[in-house]
Amino acid sequence: MARTDEAEAFFHAVYSAIQEIPYGKVTSYGHIAKLVGTPQRPRQVGVCLKHLPSDPSHTFHNGNVPWQRVINSQGIISPRGHPSGAAHQAQVLRGEGVTVNTSAMGELRIDLGEYGWFPRQLPSEEAAGLAPHIESDEEH
Repeated sequence: MARTDEAEAFFHAVYSAIQEIPYGKVTSYGHIAKLVGTPQRPRQVGVCLKHLPSDPSHTFHNGNVPWQRVINSQGIISPRGHPSGAAHQAQVLRGEGVTVNTSAMGELRIDLGEYGWFPRQLPSEEAAGLAPHIESDEEH
């Protein structure tokens, strides 16, 4: 898919940020958007993940971007176009030791209090001495 330079930079920022989510933790689409300085674009984070290549010849692909660690802000694995997509994401997260429960509504839910990762800034940016994009410890 051809992208503008701006879109390419956004995809790169999103994929790089997702690579920093620790094993066994999850965060939300909205928190990734905040961490990359575009708090108004959580849905576009989802678009980036939808278009994450599987081909390992790409710089970013589903083998080096832990896509499974991004869920919605209520702790629910978002449904996908393919019926087994959410179940697959739950299976991968369970493999990382994350407890995934099924709600009364049939939603696959993760306890954000236990498994949530919501830093004010990315560890790489903190190490580089950069100012955080998120000014306070607000809700995710």
